[in-house]
Amino acid sequence: MVFVYASLLLLLNLACWTSTLLMVPGNWMMVVLAAMYAYLLPQQYEPRLSWTIVGIALALAILGEILEFAAGAAGAATKGGSRKGAFFSLVGAFAGSIAGAIIGIPIPIVGSVVAAIAGGAVGAFLGAYIGESERLHAERVEIGKGALLGRLLGIGGKMTVGLIILVIISVNSYFDIGTS
Repeated sequence: MVFVYASLLLLLNLACWTSTLLMVPGNWMMVVLAAMYAYLLPQQYEPRLSWTIVGIALALAILGEILEFAAGAAGAATKGGSRKGAFFSLVGAFAGSIAGAIIGIPIPIVGSVVAAIAGGAVGAFLGAYIGESERLHAERVEIGKGALLGRLLGIGGKMTVGLIILVIISVNSYFDIGTS
């Protein structure tokens, strides 16, 4: 029975991981699911998800947030962007990710994911461009490009960290790897 529960946890975590593309806190949701699983799994079931792995997943989720924020902020800042531009870039990335996922590309599942990434990047560009309204067009374009690149690098870093979280939780929920 434990493998049914572990498989359900894996499927839910996969959904959480992919939701990160839509700027949903998927890594944090995986940590919460892992903690619930570790706490609620009946004592007689083996293998168990260790609290050590839950703690590592928590630390990785924090790292993912730092990576995403730092890359996004650095992208616009390296081109001279202001806080206002960074804020608009974040809002644009959120709106673009949602719009991209809804509109999608006519390829099942993959199309929506690609469109969400592209929409978020374009939204970051447009947000930074609009947020820097007092600057010249050429400066605004450069800041927008920086925001776009920062968004792509940030989501890539966060998704990579999320994949690590997904793997360590899944492996530990299926196999006893010696942690308690």
